[in-house]
Amino acid sequence: MAEPLRDLARDGDRAFKALDLVVRRRLNGLLQGDRAGMRLGGGSEPEEVVRYRAGEDDVRRMDWNVTARTGEPHVWRPLAEHELDTWVLVDETPSMDFGTARSEKRDVAALVAGSVGLLTDGPGNRVGVAHLTPDGLEWDAPLPGRVSARRTLRTVAGAPRAEVRRDTTTLGEAITALERRHRRPGLRVIVSDFIDPDGATDRPFTWEPALRRLCSRHDVIVMEVLDPREMELPDLGLVVLRDPESGRSREVHTSAALRRRYAELAARHRADVADAVRSTGAGHVVVRTDSDWVRDLARYILSRRRARRPVRRVR
Repeated sequence: MAEPLRDLARDGDRAFKALDLVVRRRLNGLLQGDRAGMRLGGGSEPEEVVRYRAGEDDVRRMDWNVTARTGEPHVWRPLAEHELDTWVLVDETPSMDFGTARSEKRDVAALVAGSVGLLTDGPGNRVGVAHLTPDGLEWDAPLPGRVSARRTLRTVAGAPRAEVRRDTTTLGEAITALERRHRRPGLRVIVSDFIDPDGATDRPFTWEPALRRLCSRHDVIVMEVLDPREMELPDLGLVVLRDPESGRSREVHTSAALRRRYAELAARHRADVADAVRSTGAGHVVVRTDSDWVRDLARYILSRRRARRPVRRVR
């Protein structure tokens, strides 16, 4: 994606073609075998090794290493693989319409949400998307992964930028609605900057209980979207800062003391968000407008696969 993300992400069809190419080149296959079933059955991931029973077990699954060690024929049984039910909650509130690097946070969020559809595409799998917009929560019905990815990129790219937030639905309320509306166990992905519209930066965050309830039923991944200017202020002297959520403006002098204090508060807030996400049991990936989000996502998926590598049990 050599083209600036800001321009690419706002053309849904071109963004889909570019994203499809990136996923196939750099991420394709990373999620294969990552979705485990809850019972033994038809599948590809070995779960346990048992004694071979003539007429019942498939000789093609003979485990020759265990057979050689025990002197008796053994076969491995896989976990059953099921259709994956995926829902992505994308934060499209005014705070996401900000970016000082290669793109705005909204652009990165759209590409991340689209990549989820491409990565989870498979027979029987469906991906639905919930959009937390300035006008409230909007739902896109589940579709096959590739179709959902294209639709998501078109929807986010074509959405108008709002000057202020007109609806009071919070991220916590959106997560609660997602948990109550779609209860079938599956994968849930939350894409947000986790900036509270009221400016709250201290724990406990209002979205923590909702995220914890979501994690109790589903496999949850949190994609936190950041911009470098949210972590530190530049030395620009007197500037006018505008709150994207409320539309209020304030004239501020970016003195050394203010910049230092701002950086401390921003770092503490991001650390608290990471601790809060970790405490709920969700996976956590940080993507930035000034870095390679594909690399960050790939690193997370690889670490996730290593952590979940199955250990075969011998009976």
